[in-house]
Amino acid sequence: MRRFYKQATAIAGESGYAVNLDGRPLKTPKRNDLILPTQAMADAVVAEWAGQGDVIDPVSMPVTGLANAAIDHVAADRRAFVAGIAAYGESDLLCYRATNPEPLVERQCAVWNPLVEWAGRRYDIALTLVDGIMHEAQPDMTLQRLAAALDGFDDFALAAAQPLTTISGSLIVTLALLEGEIDVETAWNAGHLDELWQVEQWGEDQEAAVMRAHRRQAFEHAATFLTLR
Repeated sequence: MRRFYKQATAIAGESGYAVNLDGRPLKTPKRNDLILPTQAMADAVVAEWAGQGDVIDPVSMPVTGLANAAIDHVAADRRAFVAGIAAYGESDLLCYRATNPEPLVERQCAVWNPLVEWAGRRYDIALTLVDGIMHEAQPDMTLQRLAAALDGFDDFALAAAQPLTTISGSLIVTLALLEGEIDVETAWNAGHLDELWQVEQWGEDQEAAVMRAHRRQAFEHAATFLTLR
């Protein structure tokens, strides 16, 4: 789509902050009002639209995209959205451990155990740890409490939680990031521990490196979005 406006501005209202393009309110793809919860998020959306060239590139507007998702998808069916993310708790990456080589086992314990222990204390749960990759069910109470914890966040946080969880493969990592227990670098390294280990041992594959760079960018965009709420 070619650029059809000259100026983007943020407007404060009773229900939040709107973004106008040449005085007309910006809508989501499903034609809902794009009402943002904070001035910081509105300013970020304005900056994305103001920074477009002659052709609008949605990929270059991650804040706008996540805000659209919060309004069009999370708010539209919050229960289903939460359930989709919470399902990662059934096979959380942090619960499936290598049995060898010993240095990898030690690194998983060093990086993942503190997060598992934090989740146990924070949500009063017990996570089942598994040697290998064969699926083993988590206790029902654990899954219920993790889902309830996720449901306690607002729609905009949940919009960011989806890519954070799918990219990391861990609901525990996402919750720790949402709660401010860990920073983005720690979250990324925890979610990619095995992959980064393989790179250390066998070297980098160019195609895999490019794919990981794209995932990292999306991960960091989602984490930044959390700070704008």
